[in-house]
Amino acid sequence: MSLDLAITEPAPALGLPDAAAVLGAADRIAASDLVPLVRAIDAEGLYPEDVMRSFGAAGAFKRHLPAPGGALDLDTTISTMARAGQECLSTAFCMWCQSALGWYIYNSDNTALQADLGAKVATGEILGGTGLSNPMKTLFGIETIKLKATRVEGGYTLRGTLPWVSNISPDAWFAVVSEISEGPRAGERVMMVIHGSGEGVKLVANDHFVALEGTRTYGVQCRDAFVPDPHVLADPINTYIPKIRAGFILLQAGMAFGMIEGCIALMEQVRGQLGHVNKHLPDQPEHFREELEAMKAEVAELNKTPYDTSQDYFIRVVRMRLAAGDLSVAAAHNAMLHQGARGYVTHGAAQRKLRESYFVAIVTPATKQLRKMLADMGAEA
Repeated sequence: MSLDLAITEPAPALGLPDAAAVLGAADRIAASDLVPLVRAIDAEGLYPEDVMRSFGAAGAFKRHLPAPGGALDLDTTISTMARAGQECLSTAFCMWCQSALGWYIYNSDNTALQADLGAKVATGEILGGTGLSNPMKTLFGIETIKLKATRVEGGYTLRGTLPWVSNISPDAWFAVVSEISEGPRAGERVMMVIHGSGEGVKLVANDHFVALEGTRTYGVQCRDAFVPDPHVLADPINTYIPKIRAGFILLQAGMAFGMIEGCIALMEQVRGQLGHVNKHLPDQPEHFREELEAMKAEVAELNKTPYDTSQDYFIRVVRMRLAAGDLSVAAAHNAMLHQGARGYVTHGAAQRKLRESYFVAIVTPATKQLRKMLADMGAEA
């Protein structure tokens, strides 16, 4: 599968809807289209493809992009993700994958890729994901790089396996980082996009998760997979990764915000029936509301300068992401306690959110990685 990348002119403007219109549409889509599917997404691993495409058509994957005429508006993209995450974290995570792929493409110098693939990712016409878990861990000394690249005429061939890449299918595109294995550039790293049915690419079903099954998560095997030069995002990645890393992390706030909002709603839902006893629990919905609003304010401030590469700024981003995972788990734990037995049944929303919340804490960058990153930078968690 290949793209026609003959375009050499700058990528066209994206035609952005205003933020209020995007958020209003996200509310409608979440209520009318997503809510009826949540049980099937969780119990049966249903992938909400129509919902994803509806979010894309509504502009949910656009406003954060630095495209010509774009807004670099991470706040709205995060808020639309949170609208979905309040009901279903699987869907919010897929929205993050989609938004991250657009972020990579539009922050590259590859204007031809922006004009074709990037524009279709921004509208949800093409769905895709991000295979950056391994390289992000590699950059901080946790893993070794899993994809090796060999320079050939017209591009690279890749060998190796990524254990989990989400929001992908044989029709999807996703980003990966590989390391040049030989020659004078051995050890340098390259970032590119590959197709789920590309030459030498194989998607393999892996273990089942306790939640997030409806995310089309596969192992990716590359066996001399050919990647043409027009599909390269950065070669080498030295200055590119610092440019995209804060946005990569900040956009994940949408998952946490939605999770915490949903858990607060569950606590408040039973206040009438169980308030007389729940008032003795040490953590109340107001406590989580206060912490959530403070976190939203910090994220909004950080979103103003996503290209700040200073260590002080990055420490704030990492601390925010660490707090987001911690608060998600705490909110879900308390939603279960407030709901009691009604949340502990098979179809109870509280038990689902408890399972989902751990994903916010273990998806890259996970809680333990974030703490290591802070320690490596000489900062306290």
